[in-house]
Amino acid sequence: MIEFELWWLLAIPLFFALGWLAARVDIRHVMRESRTLPKSYFKGLNFLLNEQPDKAIDAFLEAAKVDSETAELHFALGNLFRRRGETDRAIRMHQNLVEREGLKEEQRLHALTELGHDYLKAGLLDRAEDIFAGLRGTSQHEAALGFLLEIYQQEKEWRKAVDIARQLPDHSGYLWQKEIANFYCELAAAEINNARPDEARRLLGEALAMHRKSVRATILLGDLAAADGDLAAAIDYWKRVEQQNPVYLALVAVKLREAYRKLGRGREGLQLLRSYLAQYPSFDLLDATFQWVLEDESAEAACQLVRDELRRNPTLLGLDKLLEAQLRTALPEQRADLDLMKNLIHNHTRRVARYRCDGCGFKARQFYWRCPGCGAWESYPPKRTEEFDLTP
Repeated sequence: MIEFELWWLLAIPLFFALGWLAARVDIRHVMRESRTLPKSYFKGLNFLLNEQPDKAIDAFLEAAKVDSETAELHFALGNLFRRRGETDRAIRMHQNLVEREGLKEEQRLHALTELGHDYLKAGLLDRAEDIFAGLRGTSQHEAALGFLLEIYQQEKEWRKAVDIARQLPDHSGYLWQKEIANFYCELAAAEINNARPDEARRLLGEALAMHRKSVRATILLGDLAAADGDLAAAIDYWKRVEQQNPVYLALVAVKLREAYRKLGRGREGLQLLRSYLAQYPSFDLLDATFQWVLEDESAEAACQLVRDELRRNPTLLGLDKLLEAQLRTALPEQRADLDLMKNLIHNHTRRVARYRCDGCGFKARQFYWRCPGCGAWESYPPKRTEEFDLTP
């Protein structure tokens, strides 16, 4: 046993020596490879680290001229040009790679993908579509499908978008149901505008079959029923929004108010909106309920409604409504001061009464099903920015 331990003690220095030798070999290999790179390459890296992209690009271009076989350097340059908005230079860089003789097939496919991306950024959608269509079935198949989906959405080719989205792979359980449902809703909206309600209903049924919580499809079905004069059915559709996603009740509050009024069931409808406001507080629900109480009951009742809501959810938007109601009941000598306060509050609420995308933060005065900034679907909750800022 003692001899065995002594043997290992003698072996330890040997292992250290072997490790040192291996490290020396690796270092020499790295040094040999680094000497093959032009000095301008390292200058470019230094400029990038110092946040000097213009000088970095010039240095990399010089390096590419010295060693024209460095494909990865050309890819990097092309991507830099595209990010800077210099799509013409990016196109030339990637086009040269595609046409280079002796380029490996995988690199050529990569270059084609980058070239298609350049065309897409430049707004040359037809050229980009041709390239990505040709890349289907290759190693760039998945990337090509993603870019084709983006193209068809820009071109509003919703049927093609549906076909492509159905072919996209499942990543971590993401099955594209929400997007496909919205594509069907876009198709249905076009059919409604063309006075083809039956086809619109069929497409909305496809949307709900794909995504049963598609609030947009349910709202549109209610709109179709209301257009046909079946207000009871329209109300049933709009009330389903509560089970799908109650935050979207704000979008149907005014529709419900008008439908209940036309049916002569105003008291029932107002009670429904009050219950929604109590369970799912939002400024748009408050506004719809406030207007209803103001018109059907009294300014005093509207004041009390807003006052109670302000105690639960204090917002400047709510205060603006309270001042509006108080102006209607104020004495003449009080109106000047109240009007001054309301104008001051209203000027400020214009900045906090916008919708905001959950994905990119893009703000807009009107509600969008698809964000104009990042293109995400249903990323605009129907809540105002002040409501998000006050959420604990």
